[in-house]
Amino acid sequence: MKSASLPSYIGLLCLLAAATFSGACLRTTKHDAVLLKTEDATQQQLMDEVNRFARVNSMRAKMDLNFVDNSFAAFGSKEVYRAADGEVVVQRPAKIKLTVRVPVIKSDVAQMTSDGEAFRVAILQDGGTGKYKKFVKGTNAADYSKLRDSMSASSDDGSSKNSKHPSVNVFANIRPQHFTDALLVRPIDPDCLYTQSTIFQMEEDKASQVKKVMRGYYLLDEFVKDGAGLRITRRFWFDRVGGIRLAKQQLFDKKGEIESDIVYGQEGALTDTGQYPNLPLEIEVTRPREKYSMKLKYQRADSVTIGATYPDTAFVLQNSWNLDEVDLDKKLAEASATQPPSNTATKGAGTPFQ
Repeated sequence: MKSASLPSYIGLLCLLAAATFSGACLRTTKHDAVLLKTEDATQQQLMDEVNRFARVNSMRAKMDLNFVDNSFAAFGSKEVYRAADGEVVVQRPAKIKLTVRVPVIKSDVAQMTSDGEAFRVAILQDGGTGKYKKFVKGTNAADYSKLRDSMSASSDDGSSKNSKHPSVNVFANIRPQHFTDALLVRPIDPDCLYTQSTIFQMEEDKASQVKKVMRGYYLLDEFVKDGAGLRITRRFWFDRVGGIRLAKQQLFDKKGEIESDIVYGQEGALTDTGQYPNLPLEIEVTRPREKYSMKLKYQRADSVTIGATYPDTAFVLQNSWNLDEVDLDKKLAEASATQPPSNTATKGAGTPFQ
């Protein structure tokens, strides 16, 4: 009896195991990402695509701006602010003027310029308190991290998550030069070294009923030679599905950390001339160090002006409002002179405009 029932037990266990594993396989298959068909391209074709973007040598456009403050991303939250109107003028090599306005009434919230070396930011509205209405100036290449540390230690910096005017924290971090490389892609540099590689990434596909897809990209990395060898400066991501499209540009600092993560959205024609087809209609710039991102979307792509020449004075903002001025270079020198050896932030050295 016992010997006769043993095969039955073994058979039952095998059936249960088969059912269990087949069920697991079915569940895994159901959630597997669909591998999308990819197109091929040579490194020269990728470089040519970068240079096609670089044909835009100047631009003037009206845009919708969306700000996101990621200061509290580590705690699982972020601040998303109401969309603002923007007008941007950019010109090579790295000149920009950005005006931010309240929609409908068209009242300026902020104006900012960079001539490629220095920046100026005028905060014109701050919720009616007048506390943060400032005229800030500094140097593009300067590292103001010491001032940021001081600001974080200050209890009166307006950067609290419960602040009544949290948008001031966003404007305080925004620098106009953060957007020049996003709007005016620099051409391929013959003095740099370039390498091509591939990567596949699992993503959500909002355009179809498939929840997850495996999308293929080409990576084009740019390296410069320095005393330590080769250092990465830029990385271009090219979407390989349905053609070859520049989908992202990443800029790196001298330590190899990402300074800017620039995502390019759906493409279309800019201007009404037909000379600038297949360029992004939406651009999102994320600055991890400054903990914010901003999405820029053309209000009317056909009204964009490309190719005009603007005077240098258009990119040097003047304090015509007689606002209190904040010279970040001066404050940085003061903070460095009084910084204790332990690198503890000096009380009183902080500024809400780091």
